[in-house]
Amino acid sequence: MSTRTDRARAEIGVPRPLAAGTDSEFRVDLERIRFSPAFSRLAEVTQVVSAGTTGGIVHNRLTHTIKVTAVARAIAVRLEEASAPERIAARGGLHHVVAQAGACSHDLGHPPFGHLGEQELDRQARTRFGLNDGFEGNAQTFRVLTELEVHGPGDQGLNLTSAVRASVLKYPWGRHHWPDPHPRSWPQQPRGARPDISGGSYKFNAYVPDLDELIAVRAAFPDVRRDQQTLDCAVMDLADDVAYSLHDLEDFHRAGVLQFSAVSSEFRTWAGERDEFAMITDSRLAAMTRAPGAGLESLRRRLAARDAWMFDEDAYLEAVLRVGQEFVEGVLAIPYDGSMAADRSLSGFTSTWIDALVDSVRLVDDPPVRGSSVELSQGAWHQVQVLKFIHQYFVLHRPDLTLMQRGQANVVRQIVEAFDDWLSDRLDATRAPRRLLDLVATATEGYRRVARRHPDWLDGMTSREDVLRMGRGRGIIDYVAGMTDHQAEATASRLRGGSGLLWGGGSV
Repeated sequence: MSTRTDRARAEIGVPRPLAAGTDSEFRVDLERIRFSPAFSRLAEVTQVVSAGTTGGIVHNRLTHTIKVTAVARAIAVRLEEASAPERIAARGGLHHVVAQAGACSHDLGHPPFGHLGEQELDRQARTRFGLNDGFEGNAQTFRVLTELEVHGPGDQGLNLTSAVRASVLKYPWGRHHWPDPHPRSWPQQPRGARPDISGGSYKFNAYVPDLDELIAVRAAFPDVRRDQQTLDCAVMDLADDVAYSLHDLEDFHRAGVLQFSAVSSEFRTWAGERDEFAMITDSRLAAMTRAPGAGLESLRRRLAARDAWMFDEDAYLEAVLRVGQEFVEGVLAIPYDGSMAADRSLSGFTSTWIDALVDSVRLVDDPPVRGSSVELSQGAWHQVQVLKFIHQYFVLHRPDLTLMQRGQANVVRQIVEAFDDWLSDRLDATRAPRRLLDLVATATEGYRRVARRHPDWLDGMTSREDVLRMGRGRGIIDYVAGMTDHQAEATASRLRGGSGLLWGGGSV
């Protein structure tokens, strides 16, 4: 069984000057994360849209992270108080400070411009640099914590305990390699493990140079199934889902993007005609595009197909009716006018729902492969899926948002291409940003290490030229991923010859 000492073991043998005790060790980790530049950077990284695109206040990655941390603490404390200690210990342990540290860390790897930036960096990593494991925000988070951030006299990384490093491993495998057999080939694939365009898993938590670190961290938790997260990580992951399902609705109601008529028509039509919708073929449903009710019917079928372990027809109907009554008809029906009454209505809905969702959380002894050891009740799970649907269907699919995002993708691509060209210039490469050169050197050494120890992980790309190319590519990707939205835009402008900020305090 994983012991308390194993969970609190630091990454490397650098002294950690705090009072003795596991709780103190975990608080060291929490504060190291909060004091890191990577954490501060989240204040200027997009969640969905940047503040300047609406007339109101919207969440960024930092405010999202703070709320996820609060929800994670509430869930962890509830489980600690309600569960037998031996039941928790048998699953590798749980500590509310570790869950908070995982929540504080969970978005550190997100690049500029949110998920759009993630997709573009993945494309550039694979096609331009031949990095088969591309880019993935969760893998980048693990890399930031264990390799790219620095603390005092230590080597790379924040020198965190095993428990905190494991608390961000939502998908504890590589994209193509480890474990063997890889989860993407299992008869039942864990959530996130399905193959993507690269042939590897859609979601994963470590690039090839960081796989040894992931393997070592997971070794501290021998009682946790290889397809499952640690309890601390499961709490963080659930808290992220709960917070995300609600606060994005706040943002876009305040911005006037969520139109009552369209959302209400979707909910009323599906609820009133659900039997007729159930008779429609998949191909005809796909052709209905934005017809009222078609979105909720598509969601119903998708949940039934992917999550049969949890999905229930009656619970889905009840979730649609309750969200329709309490959010659509109760909140959205009254246009947001900036008044205290409007804010009171919105904040009251959010706080009431968060309390109810947290109260529904339970510990699961032997979860299904796509399930989790920490989960919502069946009814609450369906409610969260429906809440997330509103944001995804009525905001993320908007053409005006897509137009902006395609422009942001061009910014990311231009920066990557320009830095690659710069580092290819033998006469001028030494004048590149110092941090970029450091990251390239770090990544190159990582690929050299893999070429020596695990050449099969590199799929035959082990020559000196291969290693240098991969190291340069990973270093550039690391550098761009560590920018804020504003830094990315300003850097792209300067690389095109535009004027603007020149002296950047040594960062550029």
